[in-house]
Amino acid sequence: MMTDHELNLLAAYMFDTHGPKALQYADTAVDELEQIGERTRAEAWRSLRRVVVDMIEGRRSRDGEVLH
Repeated sequence: MMTDHELNLLAAYMFDTHGPKALQYADTAVDELEQIGERTRAEAWRSLRRVVVDMIEGRRSRDGEVLH
């Protein structure tokens, strides 16, 4: 299981590397994993996507701090 800190680091890396396109990659991963019955792994990608969205929309810093 990934910690919140590790999830945040991965989301920050995805966002820094791919920008908003990281959301498309996460969506593709979720769709493909669900198609093969990997629900747990699909949920992990959904969680990653939520953190990336928070970063894009300015609700979370790359260090994991919640911004208001």
